[in-house]
Amino acid sequence: MRIKEMIVVEGRDDTTAIQRAVDADTIETNGSAIGKAVLARIALAKERRGVIILTDPDYPGERIRRIVSQHVPGCKHAFLPKHEAISKKGDDLGVENATPEAIRQALLTVQEEAEEAPALILWEDLHAAGLISGEHARRRREQIGDKLSIGYANGKQLLKRLHMFQIQPEEFREALISVLKEEQ
Repeated sequence: MRIKEMIVVEGRDDTTAIQRAVDADTIETNGSAIGKAVLARIALAKERRGVIILTDPDYPGERIRRIVSQHVPGCKHAFLPKHEAISKKGDDLGVENATPEAIRQALLTVQEEAEEAPALILWEDLHAAGLISGEHARRRREQIGDKLSIGYANGKQLLKRLHMFQIQPEEFREALISVLKEEQ
């Protein structure tokens, strides 16, 4: 599987994992202290080939995703579910731990950021769905993120991603129903 876009990853081990899964070029941020030169390379890559951001499903990975998105708007986003990125020992979370199949699946479900998305799903909708507070909220948000291929997020970020990726209310409802059925 050949990927036309450049894939933004955190480090060398992520590049190795990507290249085991697909034929693609990567840009490594070398952690969350992303320099201006790296951001300039990402901007050039986006202009010439397009960019897909695939970072670890943890706080530092989300921080890198936000920094790159702010400096280089219009990037595509691929998300690995946490359970696909955990090491065999269970002590490390990262792209480098994912199987080639999990990486290919994440890249097949790439989400494009929309320029101006109307607010179709409201904060109240998330609250009513039990995604903001309550004993199951965190797990439900994680499952919703997996089903919609937008990754795990806290409540505020989930709402932002639903808008950013223009998730339609019907699509959201179907994912929520599926999550609630799995709880039974």
